[in-house]
Amino acid sequence: MLFPGDSNSKRQLGNLSCNIARLKTVAGLTKSAKSIKSAITAAGSDSATVAQLQTAADGISSAQAGVATIAKSLLTGQQAPADARQQVADGLTAATSALGSTNSADEAVSSAVATAQSNVASTTTAGNQVVSDCK
Repeated sequence: MLFPGDSNSKRQLGNLSCNIARLKTVAGLTKSAKSIKSAITAAGSDSATVAQLQTAADGISSAQAGVATIAKSLLTGQQAPADARQQVADGLTAATSALGSTNSADEAVSSAVATAQSNVASTTTAGNQVVSDCK
């Protein structure tokens, strides 16, 4: 059972920097998903590029599902499940890898992919900050 002074309770609530990192991660996942969707739209009928971008989108969706599981746990006073934390990390890694493997001669697609890569990298940085700050 958790008590207000319990260290696990404090960990779950987090300090200011922890909660800012959490918000940056959630916002970053949303921004990443939108930028990948824009890249998919820019790729149009280039099926190979669209397939790579869809893999990136799937990674972000998986990371978002992991965050949802973590949030539910935190809101109910439970410890965040290790498998959900790993799901977030794996999803971001999959998105990063897929975006890094995406090549297009179309400047609009390349620009959209670069934006998506930047957003995913920022989200990964925020996620790493959660790991370090939310103890």
